[in-house]
Amino acid sequence: MEGPAATMTVRDVLYMYSVARQAYERFMSVCGNPEQARNTVALLVWLDQGTISAIHHVPGIDAGAVAIVAEEANAILECLRCPMPVLPPIPLISTLCIHGGVYIEPGFFSFHQDLVVHGVAHFLEGAGKLVFNDRLNVLLRRSETGLVGNPPELMAPYSPLPMAVPEDCRSMFVTFSKTKPLHREEVFDYFREKWGDCVVRVLMEKTTGGNMPTYGRIIFKTEAIVNLVLNGERLVKISIDHREIWLRKYIPRVTNLDA
Repeated sequence: MEGPAATMTVRDVLYMYSVARQAYERFMSVCGNPEQARNTVALLVWLDQGTISAIHHVPGIDAGAVAIVAEEANAILECLRCPMPVLPPIPLISTLCIHGGVYIEPGFFSFHQDLVVHGVAHFLEGAGKLVFNDRLNVLLRRSETGLVGNPPELMAPYSPLPMAVPEDCRSMFVTFSKTKPLHREEVFDYFREKWGDCVVRVLMEKTTGGNMPTYGRIIFKTEAIVNLVLNGERLVKISIDHREIWLRKYIPRVTNLDA
């Protein structure tokens, strides 16, 4: 009778995604935006299924090509938050995927928005927490060179379950025009219809005298969704039913919001 399967350690996960870490460091050296680099790697890891292995080419291509891959990935992520996503051509990512025998058309990402977002978020919330942790990767390199033994942090068991984070860390502050107000249900439905079950609730400014709210707060299920919406930007604009809203990371303070 076989014994229980060995528990996967943090070290095992880092080894498993060593190419993803190399790609991340390559994107950082060329582009320098940590959030965009993480999102790009997570997108390519999600694509890296079956025979597709686009991410494996990234560490070996020149800086110009790395910058183009990052540009194309950013265009995909920007497209995902738009009301009517129309993605421009992504020739380099498509070419890298062709090496695995699969041709990826831009329309694929528009048609499968919910799968893409949840797949990328799943990596960011799980193994990505280790892959993008600089300290753990320094420890791994030091242990490989014999400078340290087996650090407890590397030998710790890995749990694929995402860590619970406070609501403030997975919230976005949203503002919109008084002349083009939105109801909370419209904001909630916009993200739910695009990305599936990703919003916990939407809070809106408490108003009096029949005035419409001009700001609110969206609480997402995971912090990764916030990072995908912003993708390295401080402020982003989207349009809901031809009405523009502005989103940024939520910073806790005393506000007049209606639960």
